[in-house]
Amino acid sequence: MFGPEGVVGGRRRKRPVATTTQRALALLVRREHSRKELARKLVTRGLDPVEVDQAVDKLTDAGWQDDGRFAESLVRNRVNGGYGPIHIRAELRTHDLDSDAIAAALDSFEGDWVENARDLVRRRFGDGVADDLGLRRKAADLLMRRGFPGDVIRAATRLDPDD
Repeated sequence: MFGPEGVVGGRRRKRPVATTTQRALALLVRREHSRKELARKLVTRGLDPVEVDQAVDKLTDAGWQDDGRFAESLVRNRVNGGYGPIHIRAELRTHDLDSDAIAAALDSFEGDWVENARDLVRRRFGDGVADDLGLRRKAADLLMRRGFPGDVIRAATRLDPDD
């Protein structure tokens, strides 16, 4: 008679041990991972580094793991989270992506950095930022911490948004 979660007659059924490739694929099904991140996660789970490299190579060749797709996904997520291009570029570098892949991922963003910065400022401080020097400074500090460049910060916090 079966009990809870595969218990048969008081004994647990043993599940077959997942291969390195299966474990890597299980991570990729949840979300995109860079090659470096995927390998690091698998090695920290006690898997053999040589087998990990082979599994990641296999999944890359099959199209399951793609650093370009990962980079574009990260850009979308960070833009939606209110981060600017400087922050995003720095985060992409931590994943050992080459400069061409980083540039391509940032170029895939079709929005306007100034408009994103203005939206963030409006959400945080309301519409009166342009009239209050103290709020403008706070808004500029926020945008700087979030990784927006100076020209975008000036454009997002100035008095006349149409200039």
